Amino acid sequence: MFTGLIAEKGKILSAKMSEIGKHLTISATEQFVNKIQVGDSVSINGVCQTAVKMQGATFQTEVMPETLKKTTLNSLQASKNVNLELAMTLNMRLGGHLVQGHIDAIGHIIQIVNIGSYKEFYISYPIEQKKYLVLKGAVAIDGASLTVADIYDKSFKVALISHTLSNTLFCEYKVGDRVNIEYDLIGKYVEQMMK
Repeated sequence: MFTGLIAEKGKILSAKMSEIGKHLTISATEQFVNKIQVGDSVSINGVCQTAVKMQGATFQTEVMPETLKKTTLNSLQASKNVNLELAMTLNMRLGGHLVQGHIDAIGHIIQIVNIGSYKEFYISYPIEQKKYLVLKGAVAIDGASLTVADIYDKSFKVALISHTLSNTLFCEYKVGDRVNIEYDLIGKYVEQMMK
């Protein structure tokens, strides 16, 4: 479980296909990697992954075929930056929202609007999932906890302040880029209970 507050940006050092999926080696600060133990969960662009090895300022994961099919991790290549977050603990502040790291959809950035020191991002989503979007509710985009600013039939809008822009991948995104979407956990549980 995560909070959606990105700890830092890491870099993919290698992304190699293996017999069980895709083997990723990611560099981060030693301060970040020193907090990871083998078996720990780490959010990579919003996708919960298990650390299988640490060495210096790097850690490694094995991305399973199902995850490659349903997330943007299939397109990760060496030199790409990624959003990173460590799993939350019960004694920490929950500054974002409850994020599982289980991706619901892949969206596309369809428009970016610069407004002074902040930017608005319009992100497409599958129309059948509109029920999970709530105005002023939470959504995780590539692991970043954001507030839904507006909802349209084919897209929704999020607005990012300069701090979030500079400390996440949003400062690098272009129109057409693919992003991982995870809707708020509470809405999905309410839906299931109502069935």
